[in-house]
Order: sequence, then structure tokens, then C-alpha cells
Amino acid sequence: MAKQADLSESPETNEFKVVPIIVSFLIAGFIGLFSETALNMALTHLIEDFGIKETTVQWLTTGYLLTLGILVPVSGLILQWFTTRQLFIASLVFSIIGTFIAAIAPAFSILMVARVVQAVGTALLLPLMFNTILMIIPPYKRGKVMGLIGLVIMFAPAVGPTIAGLILQTLTWHFIFWITLPLLAAALIFGSIFMQNVTKPTKPKIDVLSIIMSTFGFGGIVFGFSNAGEGGGWGSSTVIISLVVGVIGLLLFSIRQLTLKQPTLNLRAFKYPMFVIGLLMIIVGMMVILSSMILLPLYLQTSLSLSTFAAGLMLLPGGIINGILSPVMGNLFDKFGPKWLVTPGLVLVIGALYGFSTITIETSSAFLIALHIILMIGVSMTMMPAQTNGLNELPRELYPDGTAIMNTLQQVAGAIGTAVAISIMSAGAANFMNNVDDKANPLNQLLAFTEGIQNGFVFAIIVAVIGFIISLFIKRVKVENQVH
Repeated sequence: MAKQADLSESPETNEFKVVPIIVSFLIAGFIGLFSETALNMALTHLIEDFGIKETTVQWLTTGYLLTLGILVPVSGLILQWFTTRQLFIASLVFSIIGTFIAAIAPAFSILMVARVVQAVGTALLLPLMFNTILMIIPPYKRGKVMGLIGLVIMFAPAVGPTIAGLILQTLTWHFIFWITLPLLAAALIFGSIFMQNVTKPTKPKIDVLSIIMSTFGFGGIVFGFSNAGEGGGWGSSTVIISLVVGVIGLLLFSIRQLTLKQPTLNLRAFKYPMFVIGLLMIIVGMMVILSSMILLPLYLQTSLSLSTFAAGLMLLPGGIINGILSPVMGNLFDKFGPKWLVTPGLVLVIGALYGFSTITIETSSAFLIALHIILMIGVSMTMMPAQTNGLNELPRELYPDGTAIMNTLQQVAGAIGTAVAISIMSAGAANFMNNVDDKANPLNQLLAFTEGIQNGFVFAIIVAVIGFIISLFIKRVKVENQVH
């Protein structure tokens, strides 16, 4: 154990080859997250190819999120049962198998299975990546490395739709997977050579009842919100039952974790105030990003009648700038702490969202691109600095639990943000149509849809304002070897 403590003080020892380990995660993470958003651009093609409805095709996203919602909460336990190399290789193998099945999928049901297998790979990779960084990088240097992770997490989903749009113009949707397959294989080979074990498995006792409660709790909430956002509506019995089961499951899960000597997910991480604030910033950030990322493409393709490729290109500059700025913000965090990044970042986010709440069917492309760039700059200043600061406060033994909590609630927040934004958009459009005489007029339908989009962005503003108020309480966590 003393040896472990020494490593945290100076990870640049010969014990760990830090750069190859980080590069292995960056490559694997980029490809995994790229295929996640790339497939979203192919949904209309899938509806035509398989002869299915919009509500059915959305299961490709719901199933993916549901798998993450079930597996990520128990990732803290998984991290303590297997070595870093075992989990890294397992995550890539699941991703490769899932991608291969998707590439050859002759039917929707096979593609659905492929998405679940892919999600298992992602559910293993993301918590492992964050936990490994916490183990091998000292706190005063974490901002820089977390910035690189931020580059991957934001840049991959940003370029996914654009590249997918390009692929779909000339090839079939199968090639989204055929193109990523050799890249995943290369990531597996590279990681197999350079990945090292940074922790020793302690193999804590597995509490089956906790895993069942967690599955029903997080699974129920993600499923309920996803269903509401995909047209199920908040009043449907499926949504209500799912959310009730989810809340009860979470409550029982939380109570059980606080009574167990070896909890599946150690909730004592919530005793650390900056961890809680960092967690709330991640929740706010994910709700804002994912609600914006569903509203903007809909607006661009419906209100402005742009093609999928043109819509993807419009969102590309913001994604690229966010990717470039993430490491820069990481460096600034290491030097100055989170206060002077997070709060001003949220001011930019609120300003950009206010701009989006005023868009019409005549809004110029330049204005939209500028707003998206401002939004992405604000996000890069907010999420990773707050997350890194929060994780820095945790003691070493809570790293697996802290990363599991953050990654889980990130998925839940994404599902909630998307569902609420879509519901508000639909309600706003319906309300507009109720107040016009000529309901069959295509112009009125377009105006109604655009007003719904505006209302969706008002919801995002409210979330961002709450985040701004919380950010006023953020303080720099004191760490040893601090660089001033």
C-alpha cells in the first residue's frame, strides 16, 4: 500500500509509462463516442431499410443508454475485481464484437443486440479511464490530462454527425461501423502492448441485492425519461411505472449502501462538498449539452430545411473549438483553479442559450454558428474543471466510487435533459397550433415547430442559471505539490 501512495506522489517513475496509457484510452474513447453520435444521423435510413417506426428506431439510443444506466453504477465494484489490462481489453473486445454485429446486421433486432454489446464496452471503458487517470496522475497535473479527455468526449460526438453525413451521401449506414472496426482493432492492439495494471484487485464482497436494486433504480429512471422523450408522453403508464420503480429502487439502493460494511457503491463520496458541486456541474452541463444537441439538429433540418450533412457542418466549428480548448482549460485549471473558469463559462452558456431561444425560420447561419461556438467555449470552461476539482477532493480509496457516481449521473442527466427538452418543444408547438385558425398551413406548422424549439432552449437557460448559482460556491481543492 505504501508503494501505491508513492506512485501517486510521482507517477512519472519507471513504474508506469503514463503517456502510452493515456493515449490508449484516448484512441479507444474517441472511436467509441464517435460511433454513438454518428448512428443518430442514420436513423431515417434505418427506418426506411428496416420498415420500422420512429418510436422503434429510438430504441437504438434507449437500449444503449439503458445498458450504461445499469452497468456504470456497478463499475466501481468491477474496477476492484479486475485488473486495468483485463478491463481495458474486455471493453475493446465488447466494442469490436458489437461494431462487427452492427456492420453485418440484416435486421433491426440484430442491430439492437449490437448496440447493447457496444454499450457494455463503453460502460467498462469510461469509469476505467477516469479511475486510471486519478491513480497515475498527481492532482496538480490532472487538469491538463482531464482536458485531453474532454477533447475526446466533446470532439468525437461533434465530428460524428458530420462524418456520418458524408458517409451516408455516398455509402450505406453499414459503413459507419465498417470504418470504425479497424480503428477499434488498432486501439486494442496498441492498448494490449502498452496498458499497465495501475491498481491491485481487492475483490470486495458482491452484494447481489444491491446490484438488483441498482438495476431497477437507475434502469427505471433512464428508461422512463427516455420513453417520455421519444413520444411516450409523461402521462403514459409505461413512463409513470418506470419512474416510480426507478425512484423506489434508487431509494432502497441508497439506504442499503449506507448500511453495508462493503457497499457496492460507496455513497460516502457525497460527504465531500466540492465533489458534490463538481457532480452538480456535470449534471447541469450534460442536460444543457444533450438538450441543445437534440434541439439544434431538429431546428436546422426542419425549420431551415438543411440536409443532414449541411446541419452537421454547421455544428462542426463549435465542436472543433471545444475540442481544441479543452486541454487549454485543463492547463488554466492547474494554474488558477476552477473559480475563474466555471462561473464565467456558465455566463457564456446562458448568453448563447438566450440567443438560441430567439431563433426564427429566418435566422442566419452565421448567427447560429457563432452562438454554437460561444456555447461550446462556455461548456469547455465549465465541465472538466468542475469535474477534476471534485474528484481531486476524494481520498484514494473512493476514486472508483467517485468516477462511478459521476459517470452514472451523467447518463441519467443526459436522459432527463433530452426527454424534458423534447416534451417542452412538443408542448410549445401544440400550444402554437391551438391558437391559429389555419392548422393545415405548412407555414404555421413550421412556425409552431420553431416556437417549440425556442421553448426547449428556455428550459436549457433555466438549468444553466441554476448551475451558475451553484458555481458561486465552488472553491479550489488544496492538493500537495500545487503549482502556482
